[in-house]
Amino acid sequence: MTTTAPATGTAPAVAGRHVTLAVLALAVGGFAIGTTEFVTMGLLPQIADGVNVSIPQAGHIISAYALGVVVGAPLIAVFGARLPRRALLVWLMAAYGAFNLLSAVAPSYDVLLVARFLDGLPHGAYFGVASLVAASLAPPGRQGRAVASVMLGLSVANVVGVPAATWLGQLAGWRAAYVATASIAVATMLMVLLFVPSCPGDPQATGRRELLFFRNGQAMLTLLAGAVGFGGLFAVYSYIAPTVTDVGGLPEATVPVFTAAFGVGMVAGTWLAGRLAEWSVFRSLILSGVASFFVMFLVWALAPYGWWLLPAIFLVTAIGSVLVVNLQLRLMSVSGEAQTLGAAMNHASLNLANALGAWLGGVVIAAGYGYRAPALVGAALSVLGIAVLFWSAAIHRRDQEAPTPASEASRS
Repeated sequence: MTTTAPATGTAPAVAGRHVTLAVLALAVGGFAIGTTEFVTMGLLPQIADGVNVSIPQAGHIISAYALGVVVGAPLIAVFGARLPRRALLVWLMAAYGAFNLLSAVAPSYDVLLVARFLDGLPHGAYFGVASLVAASLAPPGRQGRAVASVMLGLSVANVVGVPAATWLGQLAGWRAAYVATASIAVATMLMVLLFVPSCPGDPQATGRRELLFFRNGQAMLTLLAGAVGFGGLFAVYSYIAPTVTDVGGLPEATVPVFTAAFGVGMVAGTWLAGRLAEWSVFRSLILSGVASFFVMFLVWALAPYGWWLLPAIFLVTAIGSVLVVNLQLRLMSVSGEAQTLGAAMNHASLNLANALGAWLGGVVIAAGYGYRAPALVGAALSVLGIAVLFWSAAIHRRDQEAPTPASEASRS
Protein backbone atom coordinates (compact mmCIF):
# COMPACT_ATOMS: atom_id res chain seq x y z
CA MET A 1 0.00 0.00 0.00
CA THR A 2 1.55 3.40 -1.48
CA THR A 3 0.63 7.06 -1.98
CA THR A 4 2.23 10.17 -3.27
CA ALA A 5 1.31 13.76 -2.64
CA PRO A 6 2.59 17.11 -3.84
CA ALA A 7 5.13 18.67 -1.59
CA THR A 8 3.98 21.54 0.54
CA GLY A 9 6.27 23.60 2.66
CA THR A 10 10.02 23.70 2.20
CA ALA A 11 13.03 22.00 3.68
CA PRO A 12 16.56 23.32 3.99
CA ALA A 13 18.86 22.75 1.02
CA VAL A 14 20.50 19.37 1.50
CA ALA A 15 23.47 17.81 -0.29
CA GLY A 16 22.76 14.87 -2.58
CA ARG A 17 24.36 12.29 -0.27
CA HIS A 18 22.33 13.56 2.67
CA VAL A 19 19.13 13.43 0.62
CA THR A 20 19.87 9.77 -0.08
CA LEU A 21 20.37 9.06 3.63
CA ALA A 22 17.20 10.97 4.53
CA VAL A 23 15.13 9.06 1.99
CA LEU A 24 16.69 5.79 3.19
CA ALA A 25 15.65 6.65 6.75
CA LEU A 26 12.09 7.26 5.60
CA ALA A 27 12.10 4.04 3.59
CA VAL A 28 13.15 2.05 6.67
CA GLY A 29 9.93 3.24 8.30
CA GLY A 30 8.01 1.91 5.31
CA PHE A 31 9.89 -1.37 5.70
CA ALA A 32 8.83 -1.56 9.37
CA ILE A 33 5.19 -0.87 8.56
CA GLY A 34 5.07 -3.28 5.63
CA THR A 35 6.69 -6.07 7.62
CA THR A 36 4.34 -5.62 10.57
CA GLU A 37 1.18 -5.36 8.50
CA PHE A 38 1.72 -8.50 6.47
CA VAL A 39 3.60 -10.81 8.84
CA THR A 40 0.39 -11.31 10.84
CA MET A 41 -1.07 -13.14 7.85
CA GLY A 42 1.87 -15.51 7.59
CA LEU A 43 1.71 -16.33 11.31
CA LEU A 44 -2.06 -16.48 11.71
CA PRO A 45 -2.23 -20.17 12.77
CA GLN A 46 0.45 -19.63 15.46
CA ILE A 47 -1.28 -16.48 16.71
CA ALA A 48 -4.63 -18.29 16.86
CA ASP A 49 -3.05 -21.06 18.96
CA GLY A 50 -1.28 -18.54 21.17
CA VAL A 51 -4.45 -16.68 22.18
CA ASN A 52 -6.72 -19.75 22.07
CA VAL A 53 -9.08 -18.78 19.24
CA SER A 54 -9.92 -20.26 15.84
CA ILE A 55 -8.06 -19.15 12.73
CA PRO A 56 -11.11 -17.31 11.30
CA GLN A 57 -11.52 -15.44 14.62
CA ALA A 58 -7.80 -14.64 14.68
CA GLY A 59 -8.30 -13.10 11.24
CA HIS A 60 -10.17 -10.29 13.00
CA ILE A 61 -6.87 -8.91 14.29
CA ILE A 62 -5.96 -8.21 10.65
CA SER A 63 -9.23 -6.34 10.28
CA ALA A 64 -8.58 -4.47 13.54
CA TYR A 65 -5.23 -3.18 12.24
CA ALA A 66 -6.81 -2.12 8.97
CA LEU A 67 -9.59 -0.27 10.77
CA GLY A 68 -6.93 1.52 12.80
CA VAL A 69 -5.44 2.81 9.55
CA VAL A 70 -8.90 3.90 8.38
CA VAL A 71 -9.48 5.87 11.59
CA GLY A 72 -5.97 7.21 12.09
CA ALA A 73 -5.18 8.38 8.56
CA PRO A 74 -7.74 11.23 8.32
CA LEU A 75 -7.49 12.24 11.99
CA ILE A 76 -3.72 12.62 11.99
CA ALA A 77 -3.70 14.19 8.50
CA VAL A 78 -6.17 16.87 9.58
CA PHE A 79 -4.80 17.64 13.05
CA GLY A 80 -1.11 17.10 12.27
CA ALA A 81 -0.80 19.04 9.00
CA ARG A 82 0.69 22.14 10.70
CA LEU A 83 3.16 20.25 12.93
CA PRO A 84 6.91 20.09 12.11
CA ARG A 85 7.21 17.03 9.93
CA ARG A 86 10.39 15.47 11.28
CA ALA A 87 9.04 15.57 14.81
CA LEU A 88 5.71 14.16 13.63
CA LEU A 89 7.47 11.27 11.88
CA VAL A 90 9.45 10.44 15.02
CA TRP A 91 6.34 10.42 17.19
CA LEU A 92 4.45 8.30 14.68
CA MET A 93 7.24 5.71 14.68
CA ALA A 94 7.46 5.84 18.48
CA ALA A 95 3.75 5.01 18.68
CA TYR A 96 4.17 2.29 16.08
CA GLY A 97 6.97 0.63 18.02
CA ALA A 98 5.13 0.90 21.33
CA PHE A 99 1.96 -0.72 20.00
CA ASN A 100 3.99 -3.51 18.39
CA LEU A 101 5.49 -4.23 21.80
CA LEU A 102 1.99 -4.21 23.29
CA SER A 103 1.02 -6.79 20.65
CA ALA A 104 4.02 -8.91 21.60
CA VAL A 105 3.08 -9.05 25.28
CA ALA A 106 -0.72 -9.21 24.84
CA PRO A 107 -2.00 -11.74 27.39
CA SER A 108 -5.32 -12.39 25.62
CA TYR A 109 -7.12 -12.18 22.31
CA ASP A 110 -9.03 -9.05 23.37
CA VAL A 111 -5.86 -7.17 24.32
CA LEU A 112 -4.20 -8.25 21.06
CA LEU A 113 -7.22 -7.01 19.10
CA VAL A 114 -6.97 -3.57 20.73
CA ALA A 115 -3.18 -3.47 20.27
CA ARG A 116 -3.47 -4.19 16.55
CA PHE A 117 -6.10 -1.46 16.14
CA LEU A 118 -3.85 1.06 17.91
CA ASP A 119 -0.86 -0.01 15.83
CA GLY A 120 -2.76 0.82 12.65
CA LEU A 121 -3.40 4.44 13.67
CA PRO A 122 0.02 5.89 12.60
CA HIS A 123 0.27 3.86 9.37
CA GLY A 124 -1.40 6.10 6.78
CA ALA A 125 -0.15 9.36 8.27
CA TYR A 126 3.45 8.11 8.27
CA PHE A 127 3.41 7.37 4.55
CA GLY A 128 1.68 10.65 3.72
CA VAL A 129 4.10 12.79 5.77
CA ALA A 130 7.17 10.81 4.65
CA SER A 131 6.16 11.35 1.02
CA LEU A 132 5.86 15.10 1.56
CA VAL A 133 9.24 15.27 3.29
CA ALA A 134 10.97 13.23 0.57
CA ALA A 135 9.48 15.43 -2.15
CA SER A 136 10.56 18.62 -0.36
CA LEU A 137 14.15 17.37 -0.06
CA ALA A 138 14.50 16.27 -3.69
CA PRO A 139 15.86 18.57 -6.42
CA PRO A 140 13.39 19.89 -9.01
CA GLY A 141 12.09 17.17 -11.29
CA ARG A 142 13.15 14.36 -8.95
CA GLN A 143 10.30 14.51 -6.43
CA GLY A 144 8.47 11.53 -7.89
CA ARG A 145 11.59 9.39 -7.74
CA ALA A 146 12.18 10.39 -4.11
CA VAL A 147 8.64 9.45 -3.12
CA ALA A 148 8.92 6.15 -5.00
CA SER A 149 12.13 5.41 -3.08
CA VAL A 150 10.30 5.88 0.21
CA MET A 151 7.58 3.50 -0.92
CA LEU A 152 10.22 0.99 -1.99
CA GLY A 153 10.55 0.15 1.71
CA LEU A 154 7.04 -1.31 1.59
CA SER A 155 7.88 -3.49 -1.42
CA VAL A 156 11.17 -4.68 0.07
CA ALA A 157 9.32 -5.55 3.26
CA ASN A 158 7.15 -7.98 1.34
CA VAL A 159 10.13 -9.57 -0.39
CA VAL A 160 12.53 -9.74 2.58
CA GLY A 161 10.97 -8.50 5.82
CA VAL A 162 7.77 -10.53 5.84
CA PRO A 163 9.38 -13.91 4.96
CA ALA A 164 12.15 -13.26 7.51
CA ALA A 165 9.71 -12.25 10.24
CA THR A 166 7.49 -15.24 9.39
CA TRP A 167 10.48 -17.54 9.70
CA LEU A 168 11.43 -15.91 13.02
CA GLY A 169 7.87 -16.28 14.29
CA GLN A 170 7.80 -19.97 13.37
CA LEU A 171 11.17 -20.52 15.04
CA ALA A 172 10.88 -18.40 18.19
CA GLY A 173 7.14 -17.80 18.49
CA TRP A 174 4.84 -15.22 16.92
CA ARG A 175 5.52 -12.69 19.69
CA ALA A 176 9.16 -12.49 18.58
CA ALA A 177 8.06 -11.19 15.17
CA TYR A 178 6.33 -8.19 16.77
CA VAL A 179 9.38 -7.49 18.96
CA ALA A 180 11.55 -7.51 15.84
CA THR A 181 9.32 -5.04 13.99
CA ALA A 182 9.25 -2.80 17.07
CA SER A 183 13.06 -2.70 16.95
CA ILE A 184 12.90 -1.61 13.29
CA ALA A 185 10.58 1.23 14.33
CA VAL A 186 13.15 2.34 16.92
CA ALA A 187 15.87 2.21 14.25
CA THR A 188 13.68 4.39 12.02
CA MET A 189 13.31 6.98 14.79
CA LEU A 190 17.08 7.21 15.22
CA MET A 191 17.72 7.44 11.47
CA VAL A 192 15.08 10.15 11.01
CA LEU A 193 16.62 12.19 13.83
CA LEU A 194 20.12 11.75 12.38
CA PHE A 195 19.51 12.18 8.64
CA VAL A 196 16.22 14.00 8.04
CA PRO A 197 16.48 17.80 8.36
CA SER A 198 13.90 19.79 10.25
CA CYS A 199 10.89 20.37 7.99
CA PRO A 200 8.05 22.80 8.77
CA GLY A 201 4.43 21.78 8.50
CA ASP A 202 1.92 23.44 6.18
CA PRO A 203 1.07 26.82 7.76
CA GLN A 204 -1.90 27.24 5.41
CA ALA A 205 -3.47 23.92 6.37
CA THR A 206 -6.86 24.06 8.02
CA GLY A 207 -9.21 21.29 9.02
CA ARG A 208 -11.98 22.88 6.97
CA ARG A 209 -9.89 22.94 3.79
CA GLU A 210 -8.82 19.33 4.18
CA LEU A 211 -12.31 18.12 5.02
CA LEU A 212 -13.65 19.49 1.73
CA PHE A 213 -12.17 16.29 0.34
CA PHE A 214 -15.17 14.36 1.66
CA ARG A 215 -17.53 16.45 -0.47
CA ASN A 216 -15.76 15.39 -3.67
CA GLY A 217 -17.90 12.73 -5.31
CA GLN A 218 -15.23 11.46 -7.71
CA ALA A 219 -12.71 11.14 -4.88
CA MET A 220 -15.21 9.19 -2.80
CA LEU A 221 -15.99 6.80 -5.65
CA THR A 222 -12.27 6.28 -6.28
CA LEU A 223 -11.78 5.38 -2.63
CA LEU A 224 -14.78 3.06 -2.76
CA ALA A 225 -13.37 1.30 -5.83
CA GLY A 226 -10.14 0.67 -3.91
CA ALA A 227 -11.88 -0.43 -0.72
CA VAL A 228 -13.96 -3.00 -2.62
CA GLY A 229 -11.79 -4.00 -5.57
CA PHE A 230 -8.59 -4.49 -3.58
CA GLY A 231 -10.32 -6.57 -0.92
CA GLY A 232 -9.86 -9.79 -2.88
CA LEU A 233 -6.10 -9.69 -2.40
CA PHE A 234 -6.53 -9.65 1.37
CA ALA A 235 -9.23 -12.30 1.31
CA VAL A 236 -6.57 -14.62 -0.14
CA TYR A 237 -3.46 -13.30 1.62
CA SER A 238 -5.01 -13.31 5.10
CA TYR A 239 -5.36 -17.10 5.01
CA ILE A 240 -2.34 -17.99 2.91
CA ALA A 241 -0.68 -20.04 5.67
CA PRO A 242 -3.51 -22.59 6.20
CA THR A 243 -4.21 -22.61 2.45
CA VAL A 244 -0.63 -23.67 1.73
CA THR A 245 -0.42 -26.25 4.53
CA ASP A 246 -3.96 -27.61 4.98
CA VAL A 247 -5.15 -27.42 1.36
CA GLY A 248 -1.91 -27.65 -0.59
CA GLY A 249 -0.33 -30.24 1.70
CA LEU A 250 3.00 -28.43 1.95
CA PRO A 251 5.04 -28.17 5.18
CA GLU A 252 4.81 -25.07 7.36
CA ALA A 253 8.38 -24.10 6.43
CA THR A 254 7.23 -23.31 2.87
CA VAL A 255 4.88 -20.49 3.95
CA PRO A 256 7.66 -17.82 3.82
CA VAL A 257 8.26 -18.75 0.18
CA PHE A 258 4.64 -17.92 -0.63
CA THR A 259 4.74 -14.64 1.31
CA ALA A 260 7.91 -13.77 -0.62
CA ALA A 261 6.02 -14.44 -3.87
CA PHE A 262 3.47 -11.88 -2.76
CA GLY A 263 6.30 -9.38 -2.29
CA VAL A 264 7.97 -10.09 -5.64
CA GLY A 265 4.58 -9.72 -7.32
CA MET A 266 4.16 -6.34 -5.64
CA VAL A 267 7.50 -5.10 -6.98
CA ALA A 268 6.78 -6.37 -10.50
CA GLY A 269 3.25 -4.97 -10.50
CA THR A 270 4.42 -1.55 -9.34
CA TRP A 271 6.92 -1.42 -12.22
CA LEU A 272 4.24 -2.49 -14.73
CA ALA A 273 1.69 -0.03 -13.33
CA GLY A 274 3.82 2.96 -14.29
CA ARG A 275 4.00 1.80 -17.90
CA LEU A 276 0.28 1.09 -18.07
CA ALA A 277 -0.53 4.47 -16.53
CA GLU A 278 1.21 6.17 -19.46
CA TRP A 279 -1.26 4.37 -21.70
CA SER A 280 -4.43 5.09 -19.69
CA VAL A 281 -5.06 5.26 -15.95
CA PHE A 282 -8.76 4.42 -16.16
CA ARG A 283 -8.31 1.58 -18.66
CA SER A 284 -5.51 0.19 -16.47
CA LEU A 285 -7.93 0.12 -13.54
CA ILE A 286 -10.53 -1.78 -15.56
CA LEU A 287 -7.89 -4.15 -16.96
CA SER A 288 -6.51 -4.93 -13.50
CA GLY A 289 -10.02 -5.52 -12.16
CA VAL A 290 -10.84 -7.99 -14.93
CA ALA A 291 -7.47 -9.75 -14.57
CA SER A 292 -7.96 -10.01 -10.80
CA PHE A 293 -11.32 -11.71 -11.35
CA PHE A 294 -9.74 -14.48 -13.43
CA VAL A 295 -6.65 -14.85 -11.21
CA MET A 296 -8.86 -15.41 -8.16
CA PHE A 297 -10.41 -18.39 -9.93
CA LEU A 298 -6.89 -19.58 -10.74
CA VAL A 299 -5.99 -19.46 -7.03
CA TRP A 300 -9.14 -21.43 -6.20
CA ALA A 301 -8.30 -24.08 -8.82
CA LEU A 302 -4.60 -24.47 -7.96
CA ALA A 303 -4.79 -24.35 -4.15
CA PRO A 304 -4.89 -28.18 -3.74
CA TYR A 305 -1.81 -28.67 -5.93
CA GLY A 306 0.95 -27.39 -3.65
CA TRP A 307 3.70 -25.57 -5.50
CA TRP A 308 1.48 -24.98 -8.54
CA LEU A 309 -0.23 -22.29 -6.45
CA LEU A 310 2.97 -20.20 -6.26
CA PRO A 311 2.71 -18.44 -9.68
CA ALA A 312 -0.95 -17.64 -9.03
CA ILE A 313 0.01 -16.01 -5.72
CA PHE A 314 2.61 -13.93 -7.58
CA LEU A 315 -0.08 -12.76 -10.01
CA VAL A 316 -2.47 -11.77 -7.20
CA THR A 317 -0.18 -9.00 -5.93
CA ALA A 318 1.25 -8.11 -9.34
CA ILE A 319 -2.26 -7.29 -10.57
CA GLY A 320 -3.20 -5.76 -7.23
CA SER A 321 -0.25 -3.38 -7.42
CA VAL A 322 -1.34 -2.20 -10.87
CA LEU A 323 -4.72 -1.41 -9.33
CA VAL A 324 -3.22 0.42 -6.33
CA VAL A 325 -0.84 2.65 -8.29
CA ASN A 326 -3.47 3.68 -10.82
CA LEU A 327 -6.06 4.27 -8.09
CA GLN A 328 -3.58 6.64 -6.49
CA LEU A 329 -2.98 8.47 -9.77
CA ARG A 330 -6.70 8.85 -10.34
CA LEU A 331 -7.22 9.98 -6.75
CA MET A 332 -4.54 12.65 -7.11
CA SER A 333 -6.25 13.95 -10.26
CA VAL A 334 -9.64 14.37 -8.57
CA SER A 335 -8.74 15.44 -5.00
CA GLY A 336 -8.49 19.17 -5.68
CA GLU A 337 -6.69 21.15 -2.94
CA ALA A 338 -7.02 18.44 -0.28
CA GLN A 339 -3.97 16.52 -1.49
CA THR A 340 -2.66 15.77 2.02
CA LEU A 341 -5.86 14.18 3.20
CA GLY A 342 -6.32 12.51 -0.18
CA ALA A 343 -2.92 10.82 0.17
CA ALA A 344 -3.70 9.60 3.66
CA MET A 345 -7.18 8.44 2.70
CA ASN A 346 -5.75 6.25 -0.05
CA HIS A 347 -4.12 4.19 2.69
CA ALA A 348 -7.36 4.25 4.62
CA SER A 349 -9.27 2.95 1.60
CA LEU A 350 -6.83 0.14 0.92
CA ASN A 351 -6.81 -0.90 4.55
CA LEU A 352 -10.58 -0.89 4.54
CA ALA A 353 -10.10 -3.39 1.72
CA ASN A 354 -7.78 -5.27 4.08
CA ALA A 355 -10.46 -5.37 6.77
CA LEU A 356 -13.24 -6.27 4.34
CA GLY A 357 -11.29 -9.00 2.59
CA ALA A 358 -10.00 -10.61 5.80
CA TRP A 359 -13.45 -10.48 7.40
CA LEU A 360 -15.33 -11.92 4.41
CA GLY A 361 -12.68 -14.60 4.00
CA GLY A 362 -13.14 -15.57 7.64
CA VAL A 363 -16.92 -15.62 7.22
CA VAL A 364 -16.88 -18.16 4.38
CA ILE A 365 -14.27 -20.31 6.15
CA ALA A 366 -16.29 -20.29 9.39
CA ALA A 367 -19.38 -21.23 7.36
CA GLY A 368 -17.63 -24.44 6.34
CA TYR A 369 -16.66 -23.65 2.76
CA GLY A 370 -12.94 -24.23 3.36
CA TYR A 371 -9.76 -22.27 2.77
CA ARG A 372 -10.27 -22.13 -1.01
CA ALA A 373 -13.47 -20.12 -0.65
CA PRO A 374 -11.81 -16.72 0.05
CA ALA A 375 -10.55 -16.73 -3.55
CA LEU A 376 -14.15 -16.81 -4.77
CA VAL A 377 -14.90 -13.92 -2.42
CA GLY A 378 -12.01 -12.09 -4.08
CA ALA A 379 -13.50 -12.70 -7.53
CA ALA A 380 -16.82 -11.23 -6.41
CA LEU A 381 -15.11 -8.17 -4.92
CA SER A 382 -13.25 -7.61 -8.20
CA VAL A 383 -16.57 -7.44 -10.04
CA LEU A 384 -17.94 -4.94 -7.52
CA GLY A 385 -14.81 -2.79 -7.87
CA ILE A 386 -15.21 -2.69 -11.65
CA ALA A 387 -18.86 -1.70 -11.21
CA VAL A 388 -17.89 1.24 -8.99
CA LEU A 389 -15.37 2.44 -11.60
CA PHE A 390 -17.98 2.37 -14.33
CA TRP A 391 -20.35 4.23 -12.01
CA SER A 392 -17.67 6.90 -11.49
CA ALA A 393 -17.10 7.16 -15.26
CA ALA A 394 -20.83 7.52 -15.93
CA ILE A 395 -21.15 10.37 -13.41
CA HIS A 396 -18.08 12.09 -14.85
CA ARG A 397 -19.50 11.80 -18.39
CA ARG A 398 -22.85 13.18 -17.22
CA ASP A 399 -21.17 16.13 -15.52
CA GLN A 400 -19.10 16.86 -18.61
CA GLU A 401 -22.17 16.86 -20.82
CA ALA A 402 -24.32 18.94 -18.46
CA PRO A 403 -24.78 22.54 -19.68
CA THR A 404 -22.95 25.22 -17.68
CA PRO A 405 -24.41 28.64 -16.83
CA ALA A 406 -22.01 30.22 -19.31
CA SER A 407 -23.14 27.93 -22.14
CA GLU A 408 -26.79 28.56 -21.30
CA ALA A 409 -26.19 32.32 -21.41
CA SER A 410 -24.47 32.09 -24.79
CA ARG A 411 -27.50 30.31 -26.23
CA SER A 412 -29.94 32.97 -25.07
